[in-house]
Amino acid sequence: MPLEPFERVVARYGPAVLRVCTAVVGPVDAEDAWSETFLAALRAYPRLEPGSNVEAWLVTIARRKAIDVHRARSRAPLPVEELPLPPASGTEDDGRSLREALKTLPDKQRRAIAYHHLAGLPYAEVAVILGNSEAAARRAAADGMKTLRALHQAGDLP
Repeated sequence: MPLEPFERVVARYGPAVLRVCTAVVGPVDAEDAWSETFLAALRAYPRLEPGSNVEAWLVTIARRKAIDVHRARSRAPLPVEELPLPPASGTEDDGRSLREALKTLPDKQRRAIAYHHLAGLPYAEVAVILGNSEAAARRAAADGMKTLRALHQAGDLP
């Protein structure tokens, strides 16, 4: 049984995919996830085996794309009414000391601190980026923070 035209697939399963996207990311981002789902599906559709469960295949893609949209939104900057005041002169060195201290850390510790404490990523995502377990990512960040605290207490950091 040959694959039906993709336009029919969109017409038939589009509403179900939109419901899935809405359930995962909410109504504001659902259309973006829906569009991303069908763009990805269009590229992969010629390789789909005839007789496959197209609806389950699309829902799987939709779930993944909805998660991608959610992650992208969570990393987007939030608008604020007013910009924070710059630090008083003489009290900050624009982070130069911290950057220098970070350079002294081993690579995994430095990256774990940057991804988790500076970028705000959860340890599970840090672990994927670093190519290790969540526990190892936590340990690397904790060890790096311990070193930075020791430098600060020794007076090597402001």
